[in-house]
Amino acid sequence: MAPRIHTDVQVMFFDTDCGGVVSNIAYLRFIEIARTHLAEKLGLELVEMAQKQTYPVVVRTEIDYRRAAKLGDRLVIEGWLDRVERARFWCAFHITRPQDNALIAECRQMLALIEMPTGKLLRLPEHWKTYYKAESGEHSDGASRAGTVSGEECEQ
Repeated sequence: MAPRIHTDVQVMFFDTDCGGVVSNIAYLRFIEIARTHLAEKLGLELVEMAQKQTYPVVVRTEIDYRRAAKLGDRLVIEGWLDRVERARFWCAFHITRPQDNALIAECRQMLALIEMPTGKLLRLPEHWKTYYKAESGEHSDGASRAGTVSGEECEQ
């Protein structure tokens, strides 16, 4: 089974606009924090990445905002490895507000591993394929992923 992470955040003043509503860019910062924790669970430790100069880079982000979060809200970002290809992978995230079980946002990101400073595209770790096969083509929450865009379709 693919690793899952849960990251808790609290909405701060700098996350909001003048009306106290979370800015869309703040959600991406929340996801960045969660994705870093997920990468560590997948074996991509921060210090080791820096030493090897191998980094996951975001190629595509899809985000659906479902409800507004506000100043002071405590949120949970759940993340998991959603799909694995040869050189790309998708991570998925749900941002929820536990206080009322509200789904705040859903996000998927396509990433690739690159080696710096050359920018060379790397194959993904072989053991990641076992995570995706264990899910047997289903999204971790049980919803089918049929109809989503595959990495090959984005290669134009």
